[in-house]
This record gives sequence, C-alpha cells and structure tokens, in this order.
Amino acid sequence: MTICHTCGNYYENTFRIIKDGSSYEFDSFECAIHALAPICEHCGCRVIGHGVQDDANIFCSAHCASAAGVTGLMDHTPAELIVGAT
Repeated sequence: MTICHTCGNYYENTFRIIKDGSSYEFDSFECAIHALAPICEHCGCRVIGHGVQDDANIFCSAHCASAAGVTGLMDHTPAELIVGAT
C-alpha cells in the first residue's frame, strides 16, 4: 500500500510513473494527469492528448496556439503529407 502523490490517498493498487528521473505513485489516471500533464499556454487546461507545440510553448489545440499568436500549427496532418496515405 502506498500514498498517491496528488491526493494523498492510501491505496493498495497504486501505479508508478517515472518522468525526467523522478518517480511518482498515483491511485488514478486522474491524479497522474493533474500532476504531470502540461498546461495549455492559452486556455490553461491540461493537455492530455497530443496537443501542439511551438518551441517550449504547449497548447491543447491549434486554435489555442493561433489565439496566442502562433501561426502555422495544425491539429491534424493533411492526408497528402502522410507517407503511404491514399
């Protein structure tokens, strides 16, 4: 039994995530996301999908990146740019 890094719950089925050399124990994915997922530079939500990135700035979507003044980022890669796409 271990204690969740985020909520402090003492739980028998925690799991460990190692990130950047640090180890964390969590009792749920919700707690892991709250502790480790990056935050969108524009809207402040947790980025739990792929998101988009411009240098060190991470955004939850191209819409948020655009609203923050970043141009040229897309949420989805057009099919013609994917090798082997028909």
